[in-house]
Amino acid sequence: MNQIEKLLDTAKKENITITEDQAKLLVKYYEMLVETNKVMNLTAITEFDEVLTKHFMDSLSIVRVHDFSKPLTLIDVGTGAGFPGIPLKIIFPKINVTLMDSLNKRINFLKEVITELELKDICAVHARAEDLGRDSKYREKYDICVSRAVANLSTLSEYCMPLVKVKGFFISYKGSNVQEEVINAKKAVKLLGGRIKACEEFSLEGDIGRSFVIIEKIEKISDKYPRSSGKPSKEPL
Repeated sequence: MNQIEKLLDTAKKENITITEDQAKLLVKYYEMLVETNKVMNLTAITEFDEVLTKHFMDSLSIVRVHDFSKPLTLIDVGTGAGFPGIPLKIIFPKINVTLMDSLNKRINFLKEVITELELKDICAVHARAEDLGRDSKYREKYDICVSRAVANLSTLSEYCMPLVKVKGFFISYKGSNVQEEVINAKKAVKLLGGRIKACEEFSLEGDIGRSFVIIEKIEKISDKYPRSSGKPSKEPL
């Protein structure tokens, strides 16, 4: 089975519909990722089968909790090598995507991917989330904010909630056993104008435990947030 066939087969098992052309774009993205990874640390996972499950299918598994078939604006905070934003853009071309990362080398790689794959309505922005959340061009402008970044939920919420429109959602990609973290983040989420709507736990192929924490923005956020650089991680709300 070649890479495209594997992609189509795995997606089908995960109940994700992708076309052969979209599978070809994901393979091209994989090739660029592996090539660039030789000179820059983008990911510790480079074997195709692992990238397929732990990056591609993991990124796309968000369809379990939200409908991406309609046009919407999405920002991916701490996107790293482009996950989940680029796979989501490839499979759901109607969405308008902003990829944000604090490391300019990664952003330059993502811009190359966008150009090479000829993706439209997607941009890559070099910024820190604390700064972007205070910029009127980005503040409370997105229907959905997603993040696979490794940080506790209170900290992540302060990075992400300022970017979400009222009635929009911040959806955090998490591992298994996230209940305690969710309980500890309730106060922060409330201060940031949100409420925890749901926490969905599931397994990817290979019994990889995953969760989505879905936070709804129910009111405008106070001008106090996000706090200045470094505070959200050093002193979570």
